[in-house]
Amino acid sequence: MMIESNHPELSIRRQCELVGLNRATFYRQPSGETPMNLQLMREIDEIYTRIPFYGYRKMTVCLNKRGRDVNHKRVARLMGIMGLQAIHPCPRTSTANREHKKYPYLLRGLDITRPNQVWSTDITYVPMPTGFMYLVAVMDWFSRFVLAWQLSNTLDGMFCLDALRLALQQGQPDIFNTDQGVQFTAKAFTDELESANIRISMDGRGRAFDNIFIERLWRNVKYEDIYIKDYLTVPALEAGLSDYFDLYNYERPHQSLDYRTPADVHFAAPVVVN
Repeated sequence: MMIESNHPELSIRRQCELVGLNRATFYRQPSGETPMNLQLMREIDEIYTRIPFYGYRKMTVCLNKRGRDVNHKRVARLMGIMGLQAIHPCPRTSTANREHKKYPYLLRGLDITRPNQVWSTDITYVPMPTGFMYLVAVMDWFSRFVLAWQLSNTLDGMFCLDALRLALQQGQPDIFNTDQGVQFTAKAFTDELESANIRISMDGRGRAFDNIFIERLWRNVKYEDIYIKDYLTVPALEAGLSDYFDLYNYERPHQSLDYRTPADVHFAAPVVVN
């Protein structure tokens, strides 16, 4: 069913209900930039997904080799909009939020042996032909099961909090790991975790590999779905991602899981030792 703003019998609200679409999503539009900047951002995203250790200077060189006449200041600005930085530590590329409580990184040397021991979350940029969106997901580290995800056309923290609350409806982890982005260090987000007695772990600044499994998820979802489909509208993107995450969770075997699906591992009956 296609939602029509001038349907003779059904309101937009009723049409959204029938297709299971949040009405806010129907009205939501992707964030915009000039057509040239959108093309550059698409190429930056593709390069970064393959080579996430490129900062804005190497990214500029790579774009210039592709025939793009662009300087490093423009690339740095676009990467800032996209929320991208090189994965290796670099001198003061961002300013820490001095207001937020500091949390240690709890996963170093930790033996992760079961579902719901560690969850993590992250945000990625999603290119669209006429703009862009941001995608957040919550993942179980042991099973790679995607517990919840949300889209937004801004980097405000509400869509991250919404994803967290959706995930917590399915259970809760012992530890929740994030980077130090302002969406995850916000008091509303950390309060939600602390009120459930969940231990908070935060990556070292500039260390995206501390959250490596969700970085791999972004590579998969982009190369297996987003880059192929080139969704034209936000409702189409949301519907397509819903299908993809169902495929990812319930049908796609993972080599690292001994060719089982994330759902097979996440919902497996625990082994009882007599």
